[in-house]
Amino acid sequence: MKRTDLAKSDAKKLMNQMGAKDAAFGAAARPPVTDRREQRDRERALGLVPFAVKLNADLVKQLQALSKERGVEMNQLVAELLQKSLAA
Repeated sequence: MKRTDLAKSDAKKLMNQMGAKDAAFGAAARPPVTDRREQRDRERALGLVPFAVKLNADLVKQLQALSKERGVEMNQLVAELLQKSLAA
C-alpha cells in the first residue's frame, strides 16, 4: 500500500468515527419517537379526526404567518377560524 493510500484510509476511518459520535450525540439529544399508532389512539381519545385539504400556497402562507403572530399551532388556528366562519 502506498503512503498516500494509507493516509486516505486513515482519514476515512477517522471520518467514520467522527460521524458515528455525532450520530450518537444527536440521537441522545432528540426526544423519543412515539409510535404512530399510539399517537393516533391518543388523538382519537381526545376526539381529534385527521382532515386533509388542499389549499392555495398564498393562503397557507397567510395561515402560517397568523399562526406565528398569535403563537398558536396551525391545527388550533384552523379550528378556530372554521368555527368562527361556520357560526357566522
